[in-house]
Amino acid sequence: MADKKIVCLGGGVGTANLLRGIKEYFSDIAVVVSMADDGGSAGRLRRYYKTFPTGDIINCMIALSDADPILVDLLKFRFKGQRYGPDNLLPGQKLGNLILLALSYVKNDFNKGLIELQKIFKTRGKIYPSTMTPISIWAKTSTGHIVTREENIDLGRFKGQIEKLFIRPKNPSVDKKVVHAITQADVIIAGPGDLYTTVLPVIMVPDILSAIKESKAEKFFVVNVANKPFETPRYTIEDFAKAIRKHCGNTLFDVFFLNSNQNPQIPQRWRYQYKYVPIQNGQTKPPFKIVREDLVNEEFPLYHDSVKLAKVIAENI
Repeated sequence: MADKKIVCLGGGVGTANLLRGIKEYFSDIAVVVSMADDGGSAGRLRRYYKTFPTGDIINCMIALSDADPILVDLLKFRFKGQRYGPDNLLPGQKLGNLILLALSYVKNDFNKGLIELQKIFKTRGKIYPSTMTPISIWAKTSTGHIVTREENIDLGRFKGQIEKLFIRPKNPSVDKKVVHAITQADVIIAGPGDLYTTVLPVIMVPDILSAIKESKAEKFFVVNVANKPFETPRYTIEDFAKAIRKHCGNTLFDVFFLNSNQNPQIPQRWRYQYKYVPIQNGQTKPPFKIVREDLVNEEFPLYHDSVKLAKVIAENI
């Protein structure tokens, strides 16, 4: 099993949790990270230096790194201050983002800088930007409004519900290594992660979508433990599948993984916003397999448990 080629699509906290677990089962892992992020401290760097969003790449690198713990702590280190502060100020920035930005200047190329950073931090797997240029996303809502920018969608700064997501440019260039990794994969895993701001901005990219459809890999989708307010309110597993069909032409994925343990109490701070994704689906016989298992991180039940998730995925390959 260790020699299976695994490709993960997404890039946020959910993907990092997944990587932390599956690296103990598989040695050939590639992760394709969304280039739509424009919020927080990484968004500030993106705007000020006209560069790629670095935050999700660094989170994935932390998850895959075999470097000394002190080096990993450096990647994680965040300077005191506001993440959403002015674009040109240091406070609130994460050191890992700044190191990657610096290396991209040293090497005169973002991708070459990223390759060097992976060597320095001994990542167990390859990390690829999903596109050769940063992209933007925007959406139409059920109330007829248009909401622009990933940060505004992520933070729920819109009326109604998201009905359709769009990427700009419509057909961004994709590195041949990304297409090759997807078409040659044994297993493709999308999610967990924010559906409209992390997962769809990767799988909607035309060259990536074509590669997924062409690939003979087993295709897995990991449904979030809890629904995010505004972005996926009250979504069932079928709603996730329907959104994928709407944006990608078909459901794409053969197996959907769903957490079945809803006993842990969602922390008080989030209890009135986040709700568990329903275990049962309204549709009697969906056109995909559903694997329902205990996947939740009981200490922080908005997220998956890395060990549980990796074990269940490995058992279903």
